[in-house]
Amino acid sequence: MLNSLFQKPLEWVYQTFKKDTSKMLIVTGTVGWALSSLAQIMAILVNPEISKEKKSFLIPQEFMDAVVNICAFFGITMFTKKTVSRLFSTGKFAPQAVRDYLNKNKDLYKDKIGKMSFDLDTVLKSDNKFPKESYYSNKNYVTTACTIGASILSCNIVTPLIRNATASRVQKTYIDMKKNPEKYNTYSPRVSANMRV
Repeated sequence: MLNSLFQKPLEWVYQTFKKDTSKMLIVTGTVGWALSSLAQIMAILVNPEISKEKKSFLIPQEFMDAVVNICAFFGITMFTKKTVSRLFSTGKFAPQAVRDYLNKNKDLYKDKIGKMSFDLDTVLKSDNKFPKESYYSNKNYVTTACTIGASILSCNIVTPLIRNATASRVQKTYIDMKKNPEKYNTYSPRVSANMRV
């Protein structure tokens, strides 16, 4: 019963990501960032030891952290994945078996390799002799490795730099707002015509 319950979702995951592991890393990484950020915000909300005043500062800060983390991670990893994948599709990156095949068929592919208009994925559909296994496995391996590298760069270098700069700016504004509340009080109630003297 339990086995059949998970069979269809697991089959869907396998079919969706079997040729593109990097896509799975991006999806799971983005969901992971979103869930961890939500947990952090909820922990602040329900913590009775944190005053309402501190919560009013910490929750927006955590929310901004979440936005920066998710956007930086998704943006950098997706850009890397698409760039590397495109380099494979144009033939700029290719395993030896694919290079050998393209060299044997120079009359068909010589002037196309490396150009943005050329797409090896389209060639796969029409050419049965093309070394598909070698192409797909190499493309998947390199794209996944580059996506992992991009996620490390995003999480450990780019995100902290952006987050620290944003947090510093927010903190300065918050401190200034506490010292000079009249400067930030922009509320001015409208007086209706019949109430004017």
